[in-house]
Amino acid sequence: MEELNIKPCACSSESKGLEPLGINSEAETVVEEQEESTLPIKGNALWAAMGGGLVVWYAIYSQLLPFSKYAAFDLFGLLPGSHLGEAVQFFIYDTPKVLMLLVLVVFGIGIIRSYVTVEWTRKVLAGKRESYGNVLAALLGVVTPFCSCSAVPLFIGFVAGEVPLGVTFSFLISAPMVNEVALVLLYGLMGWKVAALYFVTGISIAIVAGWVIGRLGMEKHVEGWVKLASAQNNGPQNGMSVEDRVVFGLDSVKEIVGKVWLYVVIGIAAGAAIHGYVPEDMMASIMGKGVWWAVPASVLLGIPMYTNAAGVIPIVDALLGKGAALGTVLAFMMSVIALSFPEMVILRKVLKPKLIAVFVGVVASGILIVGYLFNMII
Repeated sequence: MEELNIKPCACSSESKGLEPLGINSEAETVVEEQEESTLPIKGNALWAAMGGGLVVWYAIYSQLLPFSKYAAFDLFGLLPGSHLGEAVQFFIYDTPKVLMLLVLVVFGIGIIRSYVTVEWTRKVLAGKRESYGNVLAALLGVVTPFCSCSAVPLFIGFVAGEVPLGVTFSFLISAPMVNEVALVLLYGLMGWKVAALYFVTGISIAIVAGWVIGRLGMEKHVEGWVKLASAQNNGPQNGMSVEDRVVFGLDSVKEIVGKVWLYVVIGIAAGAAIHGYVPEDMMASIMGKGVWWAVPASVLLGIPMYTNAAGVIPIVDALLGKGAALGTVLAFMMSVIALSFPEMVILRKVLKPKLIAVFVGVVASGILIVGYLFNMII
């Protein structure tokens, strides 16, 4: 069997690469280390501490906007309405806001994720009818790995576990594109309507693209060693106490926020520069609704790039504020997140070139349709 030798994912300094015969979930690691990961408080004291923490979180969050104005215009003495003043105020407000939202939501999703093991997910998806399986796989992708590179080991396990290829692709598409980080950033920066719209369209692309790939019958274009691999069965998620699940949620915050905070800061800094200095008419002339070539150009520009939701969404928010069309910027964002170059490099170890080309073509076509559709109706 060919051994994978893949360097760590660009979005994680701690990634260990792909291990097709030992696909361990974070939750299973917690089970193995339960004795080492106990909290100093338990029971009612734990619930009281969590409630108190939520109150403190909200108290700080509610004061971020007035504090950002005070810091930019009073403390630093910048002029309201000036290019530099608006850029600095944007950065001071959005950076802690997004990071605080990430901490809260990643903690909650982490607790949910502690109930979902790789083996359980395989059993749920294996043997399902393709249409139903595509929907289920796309939805499961929302609460699984944030990074597309870390989704690939699960992809291998699903194929080896006899999950239909099209269903597996629905998971592979939705996992990096529609996850808690993307949805939190969209909600925090653009509101719940845009976040909901992105969720629905992202899930739709994952479902339809997976279904199309499944209908094409391209199983022969999966590398032979993948089909022969047998994923290690790490057992069900049994025996975790409430305290263990809280620890797992805290570990998720440490891992995920620890990976993406720098992307958040850099992305918001770039967004702040666009917000403060880029003229609205310039952006509208390049990425506005009336520019027919803007959507395909955005997709083509996004495919070779590599960042994640944390890095690209603050820039998308700033572009929208300067007159760029929603469909165009969402098409750009989706292509960056779902079709990154490092992901294609890793997938080449798993898939033959023809299947990779079909994957890119089908997903890119779905993104194009979404981009043009949004520009027509919004």
